[in-house]
Amino acid sequence: MELIEIEDIDRPSLAIYRQLRDNAFTEDNSFIADSPKVVNMLLETSIEVKSILATQAYYDEFSELISKKTIPHLYVAAKSQMEKIVGHRVHHNVMMHGIRPETTPLSELGDHIIMLDEISSTENIGSIARSAAALGVDSYLLPRQGPHPYGRRALRVSMGHISRLDVHLYDDIFTTLQALKADGYKLFAAEVTEMSIPLSDIEVPDKWVLLMGHEGKGITQEVLRECDISVEIEMASGVKSFNVAVAASILMYQFKSRSPK
Repeated sequence: MELIEIEDIDRPSLAIYRQLRDNAFTEDNSFIADSPKVVNMLLETSIEVKSILATQAYYDEFSELISKKTIPHLYVAAKSQMEKIVGHRVHHNVMMHGIRPETTPLSELGDHIIMLDEISSTENIGSIARSAAALGVDSYLLPRQGPHPYGRRALRVSMGHISRLDVHLYDDIFTTLQALKADGYKLFAAEVTEMSIPLSDIEVPDKWVLLMGHEGKGITQEVLRECDISVEIEMASGVKSFNVAVAASILMYQFKSRSPK
């Protein structure tokens, strides 16, 4: 394992660690991940890694894992140097420059899909990904124009578990829902309406899609009309809603546990 000592923090190859913050990407689909847990999980996947920027302590502890991948540049720096490179304080000892994997075609997603409509919070994107991976819902369907699941913060909140999911980014929700329905999926919208069915009364089919709406606005009437069933989680009187990531976790657990074997 050949490490590159940092002598000049302004070297061009390190600029990407300063430029790519949160949901920013480059034309080649580069992304930045940080923290040992996230980076280590990504190192165990087939994701292309362009470089690592880390302290000597990180390399000493995880040399065996790092050596399993072909990584062109392994930069070693003191934590104070890392902070100067990225331009802010860091609370970890490793960062990674990787290339986002190709998205999965809609027709190749699994039988159980969690789908988002206009989610605006990067943290919710990551939290839902982590829950989906934990519960065995391995297909994640998101709008292309929203926060990306490989955004820096989404990756951190997901603890890197987004890498375990088949991800598809859609352009138009209506054509996407129609294509899913034509492929045999039953579409469940998580929304409280006069026609919503309590979660405890839902009969779970073989192929299903759980659609989660915007954190504040929910799911529009136009989108609801494209879905087969609106489902609501029973709540105590006086409580109007769950956080969308919490609601998604409850729904996914119930749907997975009650899906036909």
